Amino acid sequence: MAKIPAGVGPKHPQVVVLVGATGDLARRKLLSGLFHLSSSGLIPGCRIIGVSLDELTADGFRDFARTALGEFSSRSVSADAWSAFAGNLDYVPLTAGPTALRAAVDRAEKSLGAAEISRLHYLSVPPAAALSAVRMLGEGQLVERARVVMEKPFGVDLKSAVQLNASLHEVFREDQIFRIDHFLGKEPAQNILAFRFANGLFEPIWNRNFIDHVQIDVPETLDLGKRIAFYETIGAYRDMVVTHLFQILGFMAMEPPTALEPAAISEEKNKVFRSMLPIKPIDVVRGQYSGYRAETGVDPQSDTETFIALKCSLDNWRWAGVPFYLRTGKRLAEGQRIISIAFREPPRSMFPGDSGVGAQGPDHLTFDLADASKMSLSFYGKRPGPGMRLDKLSLQFAMHDTGRVGDVLEAYERLILDAMRGDHTLFTSAAGIERLWEVSMPLLEAPPPVRPYAPGSWGPNAIHQLIAPHTWRLPFERAWRDPNAVGA
Repeated sequence: MAKIPAGVGPKHPQVVVLVGATGDLARRKLLSGLFHLSSSGLIPGCRIIGVSLDELTADGFRDFARTALGEFSSRSVSADAWSAFAGNLDYVPLTAGPTALRAAVDRAEKSLGAAEISRLHYLSVPPAAALSAVRMLGEGQLVERARVVMEKPFGVDLKSAVQLNASLHEVFREDQIFRIDHFLGKEPAQNILAFRFANGLFEPIWNRNFIDHVQIDVPETLDLGKRIAFYETIGAYRDMVVTHLFQILGFMAMEPPTALEPAAISEEKNKVFRSMLPIKPIDVVRGQYSGYRAETGVDPQSDTETFIALKCSLDNWRWAGVPFYLRTGKRLAEGQRIISIAFREPPRSMFPGDSGVGAQGPDHLTFDLADASKMSLSFYGKRPGPGMRLDKLSLQFAMHDTGRVGDVLEAYERLILDAMRGDHTLFTSAAGIERLWEVSMPLLEAPPPVRPYAPGSWGPNAIHQLIAPHTWRLPFERAWRDPNAVGA
C-alpha cells in the first residue's frame, strides 16, 4: 500500500454513527470505504455504530458488513484487517431510541481512550427520514463535537430546501453540516482545479473570448432497480442536475479562489450559482424511456422524466454568451461522465476548402470524470504526405500514465475523510443549494412534456435542436486510446 501523506487524515479518533447501516448505499460503498480508511491508517482510531430499522445484534451487523465487503470492496480483505475492523463495529436498532444510541457512543469513546474524540454522523437514509434521524441525534445529546453528512436530494424545490435547512439548523450549525455529492469526490473533478489554476497555459483562455460552449454529459446505461419508487417522486432533474451536474459546473466555471481553502472555494462556487440565470422550460428537453410506465411502482400516466437535457447560462463577465449544455438519463446507449469544452474556431481560414479544416468541428478539451481519470485535447494537424490535408488529432493523458492509479481514493472515501477533517471544499452550502432551487423554479412550475425515447438510445430526438448549431460530443467519433496498447 502506498505511503500515506502526512496531514491528509483527521487529527482525532472518530466515532461514526452510520444511520441506514443496512441500506444499499452502506452495503455497496460506505462500509467498504470505512474499512479502507480504517485499515490504511488514514484515521487515528475509529469506532462505527450501525443504526437501522433491522433488529440485528452487533454480531449480526458484523456478519452483514463482512458479506458486503466480500461482495463490493474493490480491494482485498485480509483476515487480520477484517478482524481488526470487526472489533470496531457495534449496532443499535433504531427502535432502541436515542438513549441506547448515546450509550453506544459513550462505550465507543471510552474504548478509544483519547483526550479528544470527534463524532461523524452519516445519514444514509431517504430524505423523508433525514429530519427524524437528526432529531434523534439531538435528543441523544450527540451534537457536541459532531459533524453530520447528508445524502441528496436536499429538498425537491425552493420551499422544501429552505424548510429543510431551517430544521437542520435547529439542531446543527451550518459548519457542522456536510451535504454530500459523490461526483465532486472523484479524483478527476478535483483535477479540474489543478488543471485550471496551476497551469499558465490554460487559465488565460478559460473565458468567453476563447470558449464557444461547454457540455457536461452524464448518460447512464443503468435502470432504476430498487430506486424506482423513490425516483418516481423525484425524476432526473432533481436527482442528478441540481445535486451533481450543477456542482460540476460550479467547479468548472468559478473564478480563482483567494486560497486553496474550503471557505474561499465555496464562496467562488456560490458566486457561479448566483450568476446563473433561471432555467427556461423552452431550453429543456425531458424524456422518459419506453416501458417506464409499465415498471412496478410507476403510475401508468407518469410524467416523471428519466432523461433531461438543458441549456443554461451564467450572467457574469467571464461566461456571458457561453451556453452550458447538460445531459443525463437512465437506460441510455453508454455510461459516461464527461466535461467537454469547445474552443472558438479561428475567425478566418487560409486553408483551401478541401483541406479538411473545420470538417470535424472545433477543438475540444475533454475531461473524463471516471474514477481513473483521463483528459484529451483535440486539434487539427497536417496529414503526412503531399498537399495540405488536415486531420483531427489529440493529446491524451490517463491516470494510468502516472503509475499512481493505486493511490486514488474512491469518491465516498475521500468525502468521508474530508468531513472528518471539517473540510467543506467538496460539499454544498445551504446558500448554494437554495440558489440552485431558486433558478430551477421556472422549470419545475411549468415543465415541458416528457418525450419518449428508446432504451439504448441517446435520448429524444429533440436534443439535437436544443444544442444546434452545435452537436453533442457523445457518442465520441474516436474512442479513448488504450494506455496499455502497444504504441499508445
